[in-house]
Amino acid sequence: MVRNPVFGLALCLVLLTAASGRAGDPAALYADLLRAAVTDGRVDYKALKAREGQLDAFLAAQAAADPSVLDRNGQIAFYINLYNAATLKLVLTRYPGIRSIKDAGSLFTSPWKQPFIRLAGRVVSLDDIEHGILRPRFHDPRVHFAVNCASKSCPPLAAVPYAGPTLDAALDAAARNFINDPRNTSFSDGTLRVSRIFDWYAADFGGEAGVWDFLRRHADPDLARRMDAATSRRLAYAAYDWSLNGQ
Repeated sequence: MVRNPVFGLALCLVLLTAASGRAGDPAALYADLLRAAVTDGRVDYKALKAREGQLDAFLAAQAAADPSVLDRNGQIAFYINLYNAATLKLVLTRYPGIRSIKDAGSLFTSPWKQPFIRLAGRVVSLDDIEHGILRPRFHDPRVHFAVNCASKSCPPLAAVPYAGPTLDAALDAAARNFINDPRNTSFSDGTLRVSRIFDWYAADFGGEAGVWDFLRRHADPDLARRMDAATSRRLAYAAYDWSLNGQ
């Protein structure tokens, strides 16, 4: 119990200042939003819709930011977070009637090509961020396991934002978790069945041989042993489930 009234008042002011600072920090609001709405990579879109203002505040802050002042890892984290937050926003524009992110497109434009994201004085699309910035500028195939397309076959949405200082470990973990999930990677009749991501973006991994090597580097001991024992490097690609990644 606080017996000194002056100390007690000072302590209250410190706590209130910290709380108000956090309440006004869009990045903190976004982190709180992810913790509240994301479990095991699946999204509670009803809870997200109820806190859409937090998402809007984060997107507004990203729009006003200058990512060029960040170091390389900081920039990658910035664009991944922007992509994932914008994807959530796109789903909410059609929620609750949306069954797939593809429903957020139109007859003439896919959802990924719609310019609706404010960034450094421009309005860009999800494709602009992924294929115009993240992939060609940074050449790190692990980003494929961090960006989330709001679909069941997509790598799961992280429940915490990405950050520059911890980015390398976070991207490694995202790749390992996805690859070692038997729903995404499995052997059948001597063929390694993997996500369609490795087919669509094979060039990012260095071609089919590079895909195998990437999988092997990120495989857990059991999968690694099976890969090493394989008599061929045959790959097959699983069908992609575009159903919404809701809970």
